[in-house]
Amino acid sequence: MKLTLKFLQLTALAAIGLVSPAQAATEIMWWHAMSGELGKQVEKLAAGFNASQSDYRIVPAYKGNYTETVTASIFAFRSRSQPAIVQVNEIATATMMAAKGAIYPVFELMRDQSEPFSPGAYLPAVTSYYSDVAGNMLSFPFNVSTPILYYNKDMFRAAGLDPEAAPKTWPEVGTAAKRLRSAGAVCGLTTSWPSWINVENFSAFHNLPLATRANGFGGLDAELTFNNPLVVRHIAQLAEWQATKVFDYGGRGQSAEPRFQKGECGIFIGSSATRADIKANSKFEVGYGMMPYWPDVQGAPQNTIIGGATLWVLRDRPRAEYAGVAKFFAYLSKPEIQAAWHQNTGYLPITRAAFDLTRAQGFYDRNPGAAISIEQMTLKPPTDNSKGIRLGSFVLIRDVIDEELEQAFSGKRSAQAALDFAVERGNRMLRQFERANPDR
Repeated sequence: MKLTLKFLQLTALAAIGLVSPAQAATEIMWWHAMSGELGKQVEKLAAGFNASQSDYRIVPAYKGNYTETVTASIFAFRSRSQPAIVQVNEIATATMMAAKGAIYPVFELMRDQSEPFSPGAYLPAVTSYYSDVAGNMLSFPFNVSTPILYYNKDMFRAAGLDPEAAPKTWPEVGTAAKRLRSAGAVCGLTTSWPSWINVENFSAFHNLPLATRANGFGGLDAELTFNNPLVVRHIAQLAEWQATKVFDYGGRGQSAEPRFQKGECGIFIGSSATRADIKANSKFEVGYGMMPYWPDVQGAPQNTIIGGATLWVLRDRPRAEYAGVAKFFAYLSKPEIQAAWHQNTGYLPITRAAFDLTRAQGFYDRNPGAAISIEQMTLKPPTDNSKGIRLGSFVLIRDVIDEELEQAFSGKRSAQAALDFAVERGNRMLRQFERANPDR
């Protein structure tokens, strides 16, 4: 009898020990779009936070690419099965803002939960992209990148170019690309993400508006204006170079990147977040530089804008989850956490403290070129033309811009006609978005 009673007591204690952690920890779903190695880093972030305390448990779940993740969240919200946190790409910011009843602005969340949160701690080019006109941050910056220039030092040497001097201006890029072609390169220059690099960031770096109303930050009645003389001149120059493969269009998204890694093109302009991938897969010495600019443009270079994604908080979850979300965001903001994320992924640190810590740790000394993206984004304080883009349906508009750039690069349309068509088609989409969101 005594043995039986003792056994029951021990069994009960063991059961309590097994179930109490699950009962004590509030689970918080985080839907994201990171696969492969980046997905492993996301899991690592969640595990680190979960180990740092026992009240909350972040549960990351991969839901496909950005579009698939956002779409899944929309359907889940309608059935009241949405996650507390969802990762959304930067150009969908206006679309998320329009869903006013569905989002819980981050500045409100942190204030309501009494968690320290100062926009001044984050890089200005980051905060401006995700803030409203009053400077309130609406979502939490997560994976942040910007375009930079990469070049093949071995090919530069073979072409008689200085391998330690990255071309700084577009005329210098053209001269170097022509020398590379003369030396036998398949192509001199290529870029990824055509609209993001050659229209959106090109405009910001030259302090030119992409659209009226501060690129949409000032209201939904914004109109696209990137068919201006400088952008037309730039696209026309690329189209002219295309004829002799001084520039060679490599397709949308990241499809041009392998051409640089394989040694076909000597110069490549692409996301700073692909730096580690390029370094790992290229069998030559890689050089790095800032985005080129046209030197006759007054005030250039300004600063580039970001790409990547941000974390949005969705409403109608249990109150206890929001306390955990706020603590998770505070955890992600810690300099040591941000520095590790930055160094392990190639994405930018979102805070100045994380940048300073990374530099103090000697990371930039050991990894030349890794600091260029931050230096480029912080060249000058962001202006209305260079703080970001806040335009409805911009995911679709970017597709339109890419389509029209392809028309120009293939010689089917002049640069002026292609950009005029892109502006016309894009503005129709903006008016549709405006009509669909009359209360914003």
